[in-house]
Amino acid sequence: MNWNGVAAASKAAQKWKAHVEARDRDLGAFLQFDPDLGGKDSAGSGPLSGVPFAVKDNIAVRGFRLTCGSRMLEQFVSPYTATAVRRLQDAGAVVAGKTNLDEFGMGSSTENSALRETRNPWDVTRVPGGSSGGSAAAVAAGMAAFGLGSDTGGSVRQPAAFCGVYGLKPTWGAVSRFGLVAYASSLEGIGVMSRTVDLAETVFSIMRGPDSMDHSSLPWQPPPGKKRPWKIGVPRECADVPMHPDVKKTFESTRALLKKLGHDLREVSFPTLDHVVSSYYVIATAEASANLARFDGVRYGHRTPRSETPEAMTVASRTEGLGPEVKLRILLGTYVLRSGFQEEYYLRAQKVRTAIRQDFQKAFEGVDLVLMPVYPVPPFSRGSAESDPFSQKLADIFTCAANLAGLPAMSFPAAVESGLPIGMQFLAPPFAEDLLFSACREMEKVFPSPDAPGFPGGWA
Repeated sequence: MNWNGVAAASKAAQKWKAHVEARDRDLGAFLQFDPDLGGKDSAGSGPLSGVPFAVKDNIAVRGFRLTCGSRMLEQFVSPYTATAVRRLQDAGAVVAGKTNLDEFGMGSSTENSALRETRNPWDVTRVPGGSSGGSAAAVAAGMAAFGLGSDTGGSVRQPAAFCGVYGLKPTWGAVSRFGLVAYASSLEGIGVMSRTVDLAETVFSIMRGPDSMDHSSLPWQPPPGKKRPWKIGVPRECADVPMHPDVKKTFESTRALLKKLGHDLREVSFPTLDHVVSSYYVIATAEASANLARFDGVRYGHRTPRSETPEAMTVASRTEGLGPEVKLRILLGTYVLRSGFQEEYYLRAQKVRTAIRQDFQKAFEGVDLVLMPVYPVPPFSRGSAESDPFSQKLADIFTCAANLAGLPAMSFPAAVESGLPIGMQFLAPPFAEDLLFSACREMEKVFPSPDAPGFPGGWA
């Protein structure tokens, strides 16, 4: 599809808008679609001139609502724009609209949104993944050239895999988090989803780099390049994780393809893999309980009209404004941070996190990349057993490790089985995004991003 100028050229723009309006009635990807508003802050020229993109609705864009998929912020309009978005606008890209997500980024299916139901473009009875499900669905359905999401424990890579597109989680600190509503600050970052590796690389190259508004942002300092054939590590512990037959088949076929392409596949060990999920959820919920304390009904967001005291107002506002998954994570985080419990839970989880980093450091002494599945099951149906919140948490085993270690990772379409896309992922050392792009580009030559049903062939 030729996206250049689609947001500016009237004939192409009208055709694109008509497609979005028709397709999104079935998919529910956008919470707010307004390219005219989004175009006001676009530079109009640059490497992404006129290219429309979708922004997950926990990333600020001036003039658009910033709901985080929550009743708490349903009417909140952002007065400023996130640095990552502004840099893309300066390159000529146009914000098409804000996309649906699990409330405050907490979930793996976009079922936890309080505002809209989002469906998978491949099968509307199935979920698009999460928490960046709206952006993934928009890209897969041809409603946006690329989409921004946040990845705290896999929330870019997993929906990208579920929708058959590429999903990049950059090195922690490589992309400014200014304008990203905080959930778990030491884990999350802004990532990109697209249907081609080249576009993902272009978007990342524009977003990356230090930002005076985010003191955790870092200069992008890539390590020396690795020449192919690459040494690719495959964790032996992956074999112990129960996987759906289609995912297991794709994992095996991907390994065989890499061998056929001449790469050296080696077994590596990650003894901490069994502890990834428990460590992640202790740390993530602890940080969430602190970050979400600001939503108290006083400064901004939902405020109940029924209260007699300030304390009652805060309790009632949070009770009415926050969904069950968010409340659960706040309560869990508050519990693990309680006096007398920190050492038993939070500090122990941080020690496990250090061990996970050390496992990766050891592995990357002998290999260039690590290959893993993205998710143990294919896109699942709403309300199915896989949709159970506890099952979703356990299934994050392959994605959380990159966040705990601060590593870059990229998911790529690897197969279509039983009519549904299956994704795999590469993990790389810090700031080795170029290596991820090279590896995924090689896979793309064999198996490019597949067209979801109803995907438009072009706008010209």
